[in-house]
Amino acid sequence: MSNHVYKQIELVGSSTKSTDDAISQAIERASETLRNLDWFEVTEVRGHIKDGKVAYWQVGLKIGMRLEGNG
Repeated sequence: MSNHVYKQIELVGSSTKSTDDAISQAIERASETLRNLDWFEVTEVRGHIKDGKVAYWQVGLKIGMRLEGNG
């Protein structure tokens, strides 16, 4: 088994549908420009209220990217 080193970044995903959708949106967007995404951790959940209802969800994430080795 190889030893791996990870870089960790923080993102906030948002969605008008759900917290799960906010997480998926953040990961899908990050995967468009970043490689080797391996794991995520939800660090916070919050939202915006409008007219007494949830207008959208915001989910804070830490995402781990495996650094590439020299071979």
